[in-house]
Amino acid sequence: MSLGAKHSILQRGTIRPLLVGLFLLPCLTSGFSQDASKTDHGAPQYDLRTETKTKGIIDEVKLLALGSRKDFVQLVVKSGEEKLPIYICPKPFQDEMGITFTKGDEIAVTGSKVKQEEVNVILARELVRGTDTLMFRDDKGKAVWDWRTGK
Repeated sequence: MSLGAKHSILQRGTIRPLLVGLFLLPCLTSGFSQDASKTDHGAPQYDLRTETKTKGIIDEVKLLALGSRKDFVQLVVKSGEEKLPIYICPKPFQDEMGITFTKGDEIAVTGSKVKQEEVNVILARELVRGTDTLMFRDDKGKAVWDWRTGK
């Protein structure tokens, strides 16, 4: 076997793993990005830039389908002449915390105003009712409950 033949075998031996590596690189990076989408629960995302405060009276308490949840608590709050939909938390979290909402309760809400299906809604971070302050998200807007379990 000549030196040229050895060199040729050596090149083929190193090129194949290199080509396989180059082929797998996009697969690996898409795998990492899929991890991020696994945590995406399909609900609107909290945006600190749109954080707002509002006060009003609870006009209606509803359960709605939101993202992967089918049991999300929504309050419709009357503030002046305007009715604001405010997304609070999953029902299991509300039940676990022993929280109840009643039509006529006066509340103050801090949350992120976002679009959900062409409607402005507020994702509640903090809700004050009387002397009680209820936290539904941390100061960065991350939910304090688990989206999978609702608790």
